[in-house]
Amino acid sequence: MTATDVFSWQSIVAPGNGPRAGVLATPHGMVETPAFIPVGTKATVKGILPATLREVGVQIVLANTYHLALRPGADVIRQLGGLHTVMGWDGPILTDSGGFQIFSLAAIRRVTDEGVLFRNHINGDEMMLTPESAVAVQNDLGADIIMALDVCPPYPCSRAEVEEAVRLTLAWAPRALAAHKREDQALWPIVQGGVERDLRQRCAAQLVAMNFPGYAIGGVSVGEGHEHLKAVVGWTAPLLPADRPRYLMGVGEPRDVIASVAAGVDLFDCVLPTRNGRNTCAFTFDGVIRLRNEVHRTDRRPIEEDCDCPACRDFSRGVLRHLFAADEMLGPILVSTHNIRFFTRFFGRLRQAILADRFDAEVQGLLDRYYRNG
Repeated sequence: MTATDVFSWQSIVAPGNGPRAGVLATPHGMVETPAFIPVGTKATVKGILPATLREVGVQIVLANTYHLALRPGADVIRQLGGLHTVMGWDGPILTDSGGFQIFSLAAIRRVTDEGVLFRNHINGDEMMLTPESAVAVQNDLGADIIMALDVCPPYPCSRAEVEEAVRLTLAWAPRALAAHKREDQALWPIVQGGVERDLRQRCAAQLVAMNFPGYAIGGVSVGEGHEHLKAVVGWTAPLLPADRPRYLMGVGEPRDVIASVAAGVDLFDCVLPTRNGRNTCAFTFDGVIRLRNEVHRTDRRPIEEDCDCPACRDFSRGVLRHLFAADEMLGPILVSTHNIRFFTRFFGRLRQAILADRFDAEVQGLLDRYYRNG
């Protein structure tokens, strides 16, 4: 048995470039694409029960290799029954490689040809993450989809820095392939190259030649802004095989999502729903609502009239504002839940628009409504 026997991506509409709808099959279930992946960094989507994730339409979740390797450790998770058991989640799981921490923890790491030496942010110990150990950790964690270690350069940075990130990403990919031991997990690489078109092309071409079962686009949403992101994804997505899933890492702003779905991307993850939810910001199809504002003090309306999430069913904006003001944990839980439901509804609308062959018209309406207040 090989990864292609237990994983597949089947196109329903537009198998090539441009907006496409499909179904991703994994050992733990199917994912209808385009789809959103909530982030559960430390093996939990902050404050949200797994049953609630299912209730609000989540199909697949993400966990973080670097953080779980530090605490509780991949061996502990394996002994506890694997990541699905630890998360209490029986659906598909994707784990990232730890490569994003090369970007986000730049002050406590050193990159070499061998791998990345981190200064453990918990106790100060050193931890070496290599292409081989990143795969070994993820093999122990037991996620359905795992990522090859890459180097994510910041924006802005010099062309030489981006070239070095691409060089290491390409050098590490075959090492990750050689280290991968589980046929019930799909290993995907990550295309890097910053905002340099020729480097994106080089990275994509060499990774595609290695024949992975799926591909990710990384190194965006790191400060480059919407127009650069749109251009990078527009260059890169068509370079990836039309019969494989395409995953854009760390992107959740609606206009960025729409531009990327238009370019042929299938999967997205982002911390925005829960991070914003913990900070009183609720996503709606009319834009973001800041529940801390005084205008909501006695507002008896739900966050969104047509939303079926637990927050909108049972609580008003005024009550939610009170929960935050009183520092009650229920406030962040409810707004985070609503935000995740917003994203599953948003992606559902994108999928339906593709299936109905009305993508351009529908998304223009979504954009006009969401951003009409600036």
